Amino acid sequence: MATVNVNDCEIYYEVHGQGDPLVLIMGLRRNVEWWYRQLPALSQRFQVIAFDNRGAGRSDKPVMEYSMGLFAEDTAGLMEALDIQDAHILGISMGGYIAQELALNYPAKVKSLILGCTGCGGDRAVIMSPERMEKFTANKGLKPEEILRKDMDIYFSDDYVDQYPEKIEEFIEISMRYYQPANAFFRQFDACQRHDTGDRLNQLSLPTLIMTGDDDPLVPPQNSHVLKELIGDAELSVFSGGRHCFFIEYADQFNQKTVDFFKANG
Repeated sequence: MATVNVNDCEIYYEVHGQGDPLVLIMGLRRNVEWWYRQLPALSQRFQVIAFDNRGAGRSDKPVMEYSMGLFAEDTAGLMEALDIQDAHILGISMGGYIAQELALNYPAKVKSLILGCTGCGGDRAVIMSPERMEKFTANKGLKPEEILRKDMDIYFSDDYVDQYPEKIEEFIEISMRYYQPANAFFRQFDACQRHDTGDRLNQLSLPTLIMTGDDDPLVPPQNSHVLKELIGDAELSVFSGGRHCFFIEYADQFNQKTVDFFKANG
């Protein structure tokens, strides 16, 4: 657990395990803590590097315009600072946006790629329904924990929420760690709004696996099908009943698919 200065920004990172390098890139607002179902399993097979994007967690939150290109530059700079020539890359949600830019702009650094619950953005993006968006953005007067509880159906299936209350409480406690200030959230969110790789993804020729839940209301699964169409020879794995945090709810299956894919493309 340490920080390193990358592009005039102190980036918090952790290194777990030994083996081929695997870089984990987290999504909007979230931080290293959200990899709690992945780090124990993946670090048994890889040298796992997890970090907080600028604007989140324990990394700096400079007041400036953020972009997916800048986040990718941060990721590449972190790899260079850690003397990692190339690595497997796993990006979730906004982290998948960043992973796409990393693979496009620094192809020599990416051995293989997994994109989870993400999309290409731009005109091809499929957004959440207007009804769900209205509920999702109805946060006035709510505390962060109240917002999390209100939106639990975005993250997990109804059965999971009903059957595993102790896991939901664990998730909420973890999500409240190093909670992101509102101004930093909006800088990251604005960067997400400008994300668009649709016209460039045909440039990718590296092994790519796309994973999604088939009931994700935040980044609808149609986005993963679009990615598969745009990335030549990409594989697609769909988790039945999975919502946005399918990688947590179905962690055992997700982790096994991750290990199998990266080991096959080492």
